[in-house]
Amino acid sequence: MAPPPLPYHRLALITGRHRWWRPLAGTALVLAGGVAVMLLVLLGSQVTGALLDRPVDADGFRVWGGIGETGLALLSLALLLPVVLLAARWAQRRPAGTVSSVVGRLRWAWLGRCVAMGLPLIAGAFGVMMLLPSPAGDGTDDMRWIGLPDFLVGLAMVCVLVPLQAAAEEYVFRGWLTQAVGAWLRSPWVAVLPQAPLFAAAHGWGTPWGFADLVVFGLVAGLLTVRTGGLEAAIGLHLLNNLLAMGVSAAIVGALASEETAADMDWMSVCVDVVMLCGYAALVLRMAGRRGIEAVGTGRWAGARVGVGAGFGRMG
Repeated sequence: MAPPPLPYHRLALITGRHRWWRPLAGTALVLAGGVAVMLLVLLGSQVTGALLDRPVDADGFRVWGGIGETGLALLSLALLLPVVLLAARWAQRRPAGTVSSVVGRLRWAWLGRCVAMGLPLIAGAFGVMMLLPSPAGDGTDDMRWIGLPDFLVGLAMVCVLVPLQAAAEEYVFRGWLTQAVGAWLRSPWVAVLPQAPLFAAAHGWGTPWGFADLVVFGLVAGLLTVRTGGLEAAIGLHLLNNLLAMGVSAAIVGALASEETAADMDWMSVCVDVVMLCGYAALVLRMAGRRGIEAVGTGRWAGARVGVGAGFGRMG
């Protein structure tokens, strides 16, 4: 029989092979894979550092400087992307492309439109934030130009790794976690809710305002994912946000090595950011409606085998 149409958050059921334990097994696989890739990157950096005779810190680890250490951190996050795709394939027995969208792949043209729509909004919001008064003692008075050679190296690293890092985080939070909950529950709102505070917590605890902003970011990205049937809008938002922030940081001495994240934002910056997020969401949803962007999928492109009631009726 032709598989019934499914919204994005229910795509774990697309092949009819869903069992209640598969999301749990897949989540365990994602966590284990995340630890494995972090250890792999650490081991590789230490072996390479020893071969190149890099300096050693107080703990005996080879160090690569601010740009290098940031690059290694971004690489560790980027490698979560194949981990998520393998978990969908191995643990849930479904096409890996179902994590990308309801059509079984990343819709590159739609992603490009989301980036084009988001660029002026995010750049404008970032510009406004830079004009806001800075809290006393935040170190902005000591900002110094890093120099052209180091800036170009840092910018190149950001341009190569940040798109992969931003996409990987979206595949984990708006992709895997949303679909894991959606495999059990029909409501898209319930499926979207858990990933938002987890996304905020993954960035550390800075200020209550910063944490709240990250929760709002996660909710908006989750809403766009289920309403547009894929991760493209969320990836575009995350990609632009990180590229602009880290691109500017590449020009400042020590900024890329800073441990500050969006979790450290003050209330004025959060207000600007929330307005931008709402504006982006409204613009994307309007464009998705005008363009007829698919929000449900049938799995015909994957040759899905779905029988009557298969994967349904047991959950939600």
